[in-house]
Amino acid sequence: MIRIVCLLALLLLPSAHAVNESLAPEHATGWQQPDPVVARDTLVVSAHPLATRAGMTLLEQGGSALDAAIAVQAMLTLVEPQSSGIGGGAFLLYWDAEQARLRAYDGRETAPAAVTPELFLQPDGRPMPWQQALVGGRSVGTPGVLRMLELAHHHHGKRPWAEAFAPAIARARAGFEVGPRLHRLIAGGINPGLDRYPAARDYFFTPAGEPLPVGFIRHNPALADSLSLIARDGADAFYRGPLADAIIAAVDAAADNPGRLSRDDLAEYRARERTPLCRPYRTYRVCGFPPPTSGGVTLLQILGVMEAQPEDPGQLSPLDFSHLLTQASRLAYADRGRYLADADFVEVPVEGLLAPDYLRQRARLIDPQRDMGDVAPGQPAALPRSDDQSPERPSTSHFVIRDAAGNLVSMTTSIEMAFGSTLMAGGFLLNNQLTDFSFVPEADGRPVANRIEPGKRPRSSMAPVVVLDAQQQPVAALGSPGGSRIINYVAATLLRMLHTDQPLQALLLQGHVSNRNGITELEQGTAAAALQPALEARGHEIRIRDLNSGLHALRQRADGRWEAGVDPRREGLALGR
Repeated sequence: MIRIVCLLALLLLPSAHAVNESLAPEHATGWQQPDPVVARDTLVVSAHPLATRAGMTLLEQGGSALDAAIAVQAMLTLVEPQSSGIGGGAFLLYWDAEQARLRAYDGRETAPAAVTPELFLQPDGRPMPWQQALVGGRSVGTPGVLRMLELAHHHHGKRPWAEAFAPAIARARAGFEVGPRLHRLIAGGINPGLDRYPAARDYFFTPAGEPLPVGFIRHNPALADSLSLIARDGADAFYRGPLADAIIAAVDAAADNPGRLSRDDLAEYRARERTPLCRPYRTYRVCGFPPPTSGGVTLLQILGVMEAQPEDPGQLSPLDFSHLLTQASRLAYADRGRYLADADFVEVPVEGLLAPDYLRQRARLIDPQRDMGDVAPGQPAALPRSDDQSPERPSTSHFVIRDAAGNLVSMTTSIEMAFGSTLMAGGFLLNNQLTDFSFVPEADGRPVANRIEPGKRPRSSMAPVVVLDAQQQPVAALGSPGGSRIINYVAATLLRMLHTDQPLQALLLQGHVSNRNGITELEQGTAAAALQPALEARGHEIRIRDLNSGLHALRQRADGRWEAGVDPRREGLALGR
């Protein structure tokens, strides 16, 4: 159950941190094992200490969880540029405590008006290599995160818009210290085009051409100027005027892989408020995000299939839990590949996919002792579709926030692949989210639901979650980066949260097991890797590999206080009061 009594020796309230933090560059501390954090009412958990502190500063100034979310996102644009930023998009769940209502805000990027179904096809009709599509202007969609935050701020902000940007503006001018993770991603060449264009090359490498070393003080006056303009003039400063001109100039300058983004695409972008996707699970109500992300539907399918099994997941051995989770994931990911896309453009049979009878029917396909192998999609509706072919890659960031009034934020934010398109404008990176569309628009004479179309939002796997109890009050929030594996990471963690009495921080130390209707992946260097022989005996094809999530979570305990969870795989920090 969610409200649990944890070992008091592990759960000490953190000491108060200074409200007026120094602007001297600070160390990123997340490569150490995070300490458990418990708070009376306010919590901020994000992937970087400076972002967490920026959010807490807004809460201390009387801001809401939404005000703090703007501060966190602005700071992440600076200190975690490889994962998210104002040049990308996001999905945000917001619990409005006064209205006792969960709201969902969609800031996903959109395809430019000038795109055609052949955007990612070569002259011979074959899909172009992903590395060729990724870097440059071709992959850049219309960024959505600022319009989304502005829309949510209109409903839920308590402090002036400009205040939320102040910490990131000050830090961009004072400089931040490059941490091990950012250095590793630059040095490791995770994005093959990071040194291709002058702006990113000059920013992420030294004059000698070396990756920025750990401890390097990186200033970003261009970003400070951009955020100052946005703070003063609102999101319009991004979507019209000099900043918009700079974005289009960066896209147009990538002549080796030209893009289709225009000034009209920026000016006409609209964030959307959606209806949260909620379904019962045991005594809880689990709420995720509807399409255009596949995260909410696929996660709820996994939970529904697991709930249909005769065994209680909390009573299963690690082997049995992992096996059943991979089988439920196979079934859900098969449906995801065929049916899920932007529901503003194509019919998505959400109700059919989540119907209890349909999930019980799918659950009966599972053999508790044998891997079922690749499975075909089900038929929740009579739709002539072919399966998606999009090479979604892992990056992204997730953060959770609770304010003193009980408002909650669970937000997943991304520029897609690490370092996005590698194009920079105004001190920030532009996304490569168009590569989340299927590169092939149709197959065997049937359309792909996630094909690219003008104005369409690419399918995502982002899966922000808020859990409500039997009284319809929030008791947990979580999410993760990780590309299409996000859903596996969140599903496994959520099941453990709902079925065990382990402290939340201990749950995030668990090794990952992932299956996306293919190979079963086990996280190297963890106890999960030791399951290989037993899973292979059940027919699984196994790959041991790095599975770099970024799970951040909060949960209410039995004593009414709130505990935080920080993924040790990143450099995150939790702070609370």
